[in-house]
Amino acid sequence: MSSSTTAVEPEPPSVLEARQFSLRQRILLWLISWASYLAISLIGPTLRYSISWEEPPSPPDATYEKPVIYSFWHRALFPSAWLWRKTGIAVMVSRSFDGEYIARTLEKLGFVAVRGSSSRGGATALLGLKNQLQQGSSVVFTIDGPRGPKYVAKPGPVLLSRASALPMAAFYVALSDAWVLKTWDALMIPKPFSKALVRVSAKLRVPAEAADAQTIEFQQRLQTALERVTRFAEENVAQVGSAEFPIIKG
Repeated sequence: MSSSTTAVEPEPPSVLEARQFSLRQRILLWLISWASYLAISLIGPTLRYSISWEEPPSPPDATYEKPVIYSFWHRALFPSAWLWRKTGIAVMVSRSFDGEYIARTLEKLGFVAVRGSSSRGGATALLGLKNQLQQGSSVVFTIDGPRGPKYVAKPGPVLLSRASALPMAAFYVALSDAWVLKTWDALMIPKPFSKALVRVSAKLRVPAEAADAQTIEFQQRLQTALERVTRFAEENVAQVGSAEFPIIKG
């Protein structure tokens, strides 16, 4: 195996320490996480979802397969969180203040939040995600987070696929009607009763013996898959409810 697999070795103890927040930050975290949870819980049940696969899932009626390493753009966090709530999927989230309220919101929805990012605690978080995969759970990356650049895939899923011998897949959730925030990720907040089309890519497997040059190639293939499923979902979301895209939840 290439020596570059050290990317998923444990980091120094300082990285493992819990992030400390001021009293003001703790109050804000409580308020923002509960407000986010309530917004998702109120709007989510009104959404009409359909799911489309580039390759058939197993079992055929699955809304996701496991264990698989999923990736999606940060802007689709809201509709993704509602669709896959209470599934125990592990999500890598930043150790930043923004990442912390996202983590707390996701935990309220039944996800497992693994803290770390490309800039801090990444190797430790990858080990945590690998452990979740070994227990049979799927994991997911908000792949252009925590702060962009928007629509640029980072290497975490490729490294994890190589280390775990499990496949990657990309997905995107397009909305027929949404408020788009003026944030770095253009975060989408679905309007009540919107249609939501989920498109899931074919799986990619990174060989355990893949060298650095090959991991870069797989990172580009993941980028291409993300762009492909995004384009498909955006172009077809208006057809949710048709015979081709039947509603699965709503």
